[in-house]
Amino acid sequence: MNDIHELASVRLLDNPLRDWLFAAVAFGITFTVLPLIKSYLSRLARSVSATHKLVAVELLLRLLAHTSRLFVLVAALNLAERFLTLDPHVHRVLGTLIIIGVWYQIGRWAMVAIDFSIERQQTRRGEQDAGFASSLTVLKFIARAIIWSLAFLLALDNLGVNITTLVAGLGVGGIAVALAVQTILGDLLASLSITLDKPFAVGDSLAIGDCQGRVEHIGIKSTRLRSVTGEQIILANADILKSRVRNYGRMEERRSILNIGVTYETPRPKLERIAGLVEAAIRAEPQVRLERCHFKEFGPSSLNFEAVFFVLNPDYTLMMNAQQAISFRILESFEREGIEFAYPTQRVLVQELGVRG
Repeated sequence: MNDIHELASVRLLDNPLRDWLFAAVAFGITFTVLPLIKSYLSRLARSVSATHKLVAVELLLRLLAHTSRLFVLVAALNLAERFLTLDPHVHRVLGTLIIIGVWYQIGRWAMVAIDFSIERQQTRRGEQDAGFASSLTVLKFIARAIIWSLAFLLALDNLGVNITTLVAGLGVGGIAVALAVQTILGDLLASLSITLDKPFAVGDSLAIGDCQGRVEHIGIKSTRLRSVTGEQIILANADILKSRVRNYGRMEERRSILNIGVTYETPRPKLERIAGLVEAAIRAEPQVRLERCHFKEFGPSSLNFEAVFFVLNPDYTLMMNAQQAISFRILESFEREGIEFAYPTQRVLVQELGVRG
């Protein structure tokens, strides 16, 4: 018994062998028990999630899945260190490793939580916003930059580094960099504005100035359109926000105006029937809503009627098909009624002047 007591009192690196044994046991238990607890919690969370589909449980599963072995090692070293009296240099090195490991894991957990929140937003929107995933690229970029910057600064602060001077230096340097890359930052902030305000999404058909096309990609710096003639148009996000954007992708219906001119020789009874004929031709077309039809004006060479109708589908081809069918019906009804369409004409009056002899 005395031999065991004497063996336990043997000092190694200024610590009794007994303390080394306690430290080893604490390290071994922590390094094996924490993964077991993680595995148990994962199984329990999966069983609860399969039954109740709780958001908190799903998030817990993600956090457990992204808990690194480095964090477990750091936790084991931290517990084992408490049983030992180490050299200040060794203690400082272990403390540095522990702080770095803890803040690295906190940063990973924060990123997992943000990604989980974004995925839930995508799932909630579903097919209603096809461009949401692309538009959130800039938010992920900014979130990662903020999280890892904070983790880095807080880790330095825990290590005893005076970060006040560092933050001030970063602020001055940030202003200098911002002035140097203000165009890029302008596009970045414009991309953030597009992401939050959502004036358009991937798949929408836009008219921006003299450019028209369908949105293919919304990036951090630029937005890419596929024009109606086939080429790709690349526009800076800041320029888009400065322009007037017409978003045809969010139209619920299309408005069409039909102008008809008949000759001045058309008798009044037939003129009074024209509005009814045009209205009948429009109402006969499915998915079309008549707005109005009126005798509009006396033109230079025709009596002009104007009809306004809406196609209850934003597709441009469907609108043209409907307009074509309506025009054929009007032609047929005018031929049946003997109503002539007008075309540009000019009448010249010649007057003879008498000549006195």
